[in-house]
This record gives sequence, structure tokens and C-alpha cells, in this order.
Amino acid sequence: MTTLFKNIQQLVGVHETTSILRGKALAHLPFIQDAFLLVEDGIIVAFGHMHELDIVVPNQPINIVDVNGQFVLPAWCDSHTHLVFANSREGEFVDKLNGKSYAEIAANTN
Repeated sequence: MTTLFKNIQQLVGVHETTSILRGKALAHLPFIQDAFLLVEDGIIVAFGHMHELDIVVPNQPINIVDVNGQFVLPAWCDSHTHLVFANSREGEFVDKLNGKSYAEIAANTN
């Protein structure tokens, strides 16, 4: 099934390339104002500014969802976790954003 999400106020997490982000690169969260997102069978196949929609997606998909100015975060997840770790990891995430190594983080965790 093909679905077009249109009139997105901000499409968040749109990177130019699909590379692994590390350290301070994790703190950069790019977005597109007034955007569209095209999904085919659960896979993102196109996105961009609304004014580019007719150029990028010339044939309108079967299912069109007008999100009417909402924010969309299609790939926002931090699935990294350790089941044996019993504490919150939010401080560790901030430390990684600040460029600390796992060795430095572990040395400060007691």
C-alpha cells in the first residue's frame, strides 16, 4: 500500500545520507518545514517540501493523509538498551551527545 502524508508542519529527522550517527552528530536533528512523506509498504520512499510534491510524486498514491500542520517523526527511535542495566539511561544519552566515550561514562557511573 502506498500512503502520502501531506501538509506536515515539520518532518523531523531527515538526514541527507543514511550513515551511523555518533557523538555530537546525534545532537543535530534536521527537519523540513511544510513537508510531505511518501511510504510504500512500510518503507519511506520519498520526502520533501510540499512545493516539490508534484515533481517528486507525479501520480498521487491511493491513500492520502492530510496531517494538517502536525509534526511527523518517522524514524525517531533509540532502540539501544541493555536488559541487565537497571537505571535510567537518559544521563548516558546526554553524555554521548557531549562526546564522552563509553569508558568515560562507565567510570562516572556508580
